[in-house]
Amino acid sequence: MQHSNSLYRKRKLLNRTVMVLCSAAALFGIFWLLAILATLLWQGVTAIEWSTFTERTRMSGGGLGNAILGSIMLTLGGTVIGTIIGVGAGTWLAEYGRESVLGSVIRFINDVLLSAPSVIIGLFIYALVVLPMGHFSGWAGILALAVIVIPVVIRATEDMLKLVPDSLREAASAMGAHRWWVVVRVCYSGARAGIITGILLACARISGETAPLIFTSLNSNQWNFFDLGSEMPNLPMTIYQNMTINSFIPRQVELAWGGALILTLTILVLNIIARFVSRDANKR
Repeated sequence: MQHSNSLYRKRKLLNRTVMVLCSAAALFGIFWLLAILATLLWQGVTAIEWSTFTERTRMSGGGLGNAILGSIMLTLGGTVIGTIIGVGAGTWLAEYGRESVLGSVIRFINDVLLSAPSVIIGLFIYALVVLPMGHFSGWAGILALAVIVIPVVIRATEDMLKLVPDSLREAASAMGAHRWWVVVRVCYSGARAGIITGILLACARISGETAPLIFTSLNSNQWNFFDLGSEMPNLPMTIYQNMTINSFIPRQVELAWGGALILTLTILVLNIIARFVSRDANKR
């Protein structure tokens, strides 16, 4: 009896110790997150004004309008292309190639791509697209971002489709439905929220990517209205250049902080939306 009480006290002490350590680690991470957000707000809010969104980037002064527009085009383009390929590949893995050798190979390659540094992907697109074309372009940037999106969407699509009960597929097939109809009308309906969440998270990830764009779309201080064949202005590269090359100009540094704040808030909103979509799916 005494031994049992002693063992209970040791386990209780260990449990409390682990809880304290976990809570301290969580508070440590939250502190730095709040510190980063507070710094961005303090440094960047002074640069946020109407001209920031309407004027183009200049050597001194100006705004971030062209960079914001370019980032929207690059991000949307990369997300759309990556989503189309990713959903298709994830559907095939979940519905047709679950146990096949090709499916296992694709999953292995997808896992490698998930952890691949974005700068390597940028170099790959540089060698594959930029060098043959002879110049940087918006298309090259979109392709680089799409390669980052694809493995995320593949994983989300496959995992969500696997969660759809096989009984639903069998019931639809028993009623005479074709396989493609079952996938589109039954499986996608059950996995829709999870797939959308994966797409939103992939979009949030590529929104702030800088390394791939250095080798693909580069940057420009001019407006670019859907001319994807030329250099494309973008927010991450503008922030990088303003904090390095133009760091001796106070207004450019201020705009860099403002751009960082805009980028952070955008990514934060996308992550919050993804959370809400995922939570609604779990309630169902």
